[in-house]
Amino acid sequence: MERITTQRLITKRPVCLSIGGSDSCGGAGIQADLRVFEALGVKGCSVITALTAQNPQRITRIEPASLAQQDAEIHAIFDAYDVTAVKTGMLLDAEHIAVLAAGLQHHWQAHKALVIDPVMISSSGKRLLAESAVDTLIKALLPMASLITPNLDEAAVLLGYPVNDSEAAAVELAEKLGCAVLLKGGHAEVIEADTMLVDMLVSTDGQVHRFEHLRKPWGDEQRHGTGCRLAAAIAAELALMPSLELPLACHKAISFLQDDAL
Repeated sequence: MERITTQRLITKRPVCLSIGGSDSCGGAGIQADLRVFEALGVKGCSVITALTAQNPQRITRIEPASLAQQDAEIHAIFDAYDVTAVKTGMLLDAEHIAVLAAGLQHHWQAHKALVIDPVMISSSGKRLLAESAVDTLIKALLPMASLITPNLDEAAVLLGYPVNDSEAAAVELAEKLGCAVLLKGGHAEVIEADTMLVDMLVSTDGQVHRFEHLRKPWGDEQRHGTGCRLAAAIAAELALMPSLELPLACHKAISFLQDDAL
């Protein structure tokens, strides 16, 4: 596909790019990310990997974006904007991941932030990443990541076995993948609100940081897309202050999510 390089646009706010699926009810995916970006004061752009028909209870249909369309959107944004941080969500399959990885390799700079939320299965049980794509995700995309934000189920898929010890799992993932890992505790088997949950951050040097917070008494509407919003908030914090240390960025993002369900 022939591309015409456009004049670089200067924006007053840092630019964050969200790459993922469109959520028709607005609670997760691209729509949620753009709301977080706006709330935290960064300019949000998007690349859509798939259209979904969904509400907070279930996903009824997924329509993949064409690979050519996804590729064109990636280059259109990077050609025009100095993107400071990228956050990814639903990537669908190996082909869409490969196109994304190629686009990032062409445009990306290692000192900038790439936050990957390895979205695999929706809370209603709908598969959002093909099983055959996990190896491509690990080999083609995760080596570029600044941070990945798996929940306990996603961590089990990346490790190949169930997670019984969150800290040990996060440490092993960081060593295996070569990037920082924020292992989220929200999928722990707890029922009551006001239960203390722990998100575990392991940096590339092996340092461990624990973030404890209450499980909020949220309903389906507020819980829908919390993982998307957390990863988007971390990307926004890193875009606002590129020198910000990752533990502080995660702390600020977790506090944002706890204080404002958006």
